[in-house]
Amino acid sequence: MADRVHPSVSSPSPQSTPNPPEKSLPPAGTYVIQIPKDQIFRHPSPDNARRYHKYSSRKPRRSCRCCCWFLSLAALLILLLAIAAGIFYLVFRPEAPSYSVQNISITGFNVSSEPPISPGFNVTVRAENPNKKISIYYEKDSSVRVYHSDVNLCNGVLPAFHQPTRNVTVFQTKLKGSGIVLTSAVRETLLNQQRQGNIPLKLKLKAPVKIKVGSVKTWTITVKVSCDVTVDKLTAASKIVSDDCDFSVRLW
Repeated sequence: MADRVHPSVSSPSPQSTPNPPEKSLPPAGTYVIQIPKDQIFRHPSPDNARRYHKYSSRKPRRSCRCCCWFLSLAALLILLLAIAAGIFYLVFRPEAPSYSVQNISITGFNVSSEPPISPGFNVTVRAENPNKKISIYYEKDSSVRVYHSDVNLCNGVLPAFHQPTRNVTVFQTKLKGSGIVLTSAVRETLLNQQRQGNIPLKLKLKAPVKIKVGSVKTWTITVKVSCDVTVDKLTAASKIVSDDCDFSVRLW
């Protein structure tokens, strides 16, 4: 039997495909790490992170030191001032001066006459300095005013003088008003008070003074005295029914 011969099927020759371009390789000992772009912006490099932490942690420490230093200095100054004030009080024993109105003589104050009026007040004031080692210098540019129902009736000044230690000084000052116009209500009130023999007045005194402690004289201090004075009538023979004076000091 004759052998059957099969036709040979030639397999298609493989088509040659172009080789992809070879990537350039880094030098030996070098590593390339690919990091997504979003991680690069979110996470700083370790060197930058350490540097940021170093500088950011240093500022609060410096500000804390400055704050502690300032508080310590303030506490020390307060302590020194308290010690100095205590020593001053123990050595000099300062006492506040006292003031009172001794007499008021009034002229030209006729409530029944037609306005305006020009009243005159002659006021006698008693000032007492009870301190053993502190004297008082009353300077110029003082002022004295008398009011009734918030109406300024007259003005004047105090004499400039020196009040030594443990001294009582009685001084007079002349006050003058000009062109004072009283409303009908104030005039009616004054007439009723004059009939009752009870006319309230307010005297306000302001004087620049210097305090001498031992051989040291202070800067100029403003003394303010406010007196509520009641008189029985508005004449030269008026008498004081009552008086009450308050004293205050402005250091600067």
